[in-house]
Amino acid sequence: MTHFDKPLPRRGPTLRIGRTLAFVLPVVLVLSGTLAVTRVNWTGDAQDSVLATSSKQVSERAEPRAPQDLLRDRLLLELSEKDPGVALTHLQREVDRKPSLARHCASIARALGRAAVRAYGPTRAQSFARPVCDTSFATGVATEPA
Repeated sequence: MTHFDKPLPRRGPTLRIGRTLAFVLPVVLVLSGTLAVTRVNWTGDAQDSVLATSSKQVSERAEPRAPQDLLRDRLLLELSEKDPGVALTHLQREVDRKPSLARHCASIARALGRAAVRAYGPTRAQSFARPVCDTSFATGVATEPA
């Protein structure tokens, strides 16, 4: 028996899948490459480039916050964790230590007063009043709706 007399092997689903992939895969690769090329900014204008925009966002640093903003946030946190009296005492100490904060003392004390009303109610918040930054804490307590 010669090799011509052997029956031909059956062609199953594997051959069909292979042929389908052989046709579809190059088409998919060509289309995805075409789409990738169309996303590139070929004009040279860096403003419209997706890559340039994302790299600008990463390289820009956040602006440093002002010392009075950092102090106010720290004191508001302290007010919520302890009580307004402690926060007012620390405000006075910081203003004495850094006289440049004196011009922001009233606004920080008012913010503490408003936060104290939200945390303790108007009557109890007023009991924490101190002569820090004149009467700014009391003003903050009075202006915050109960």
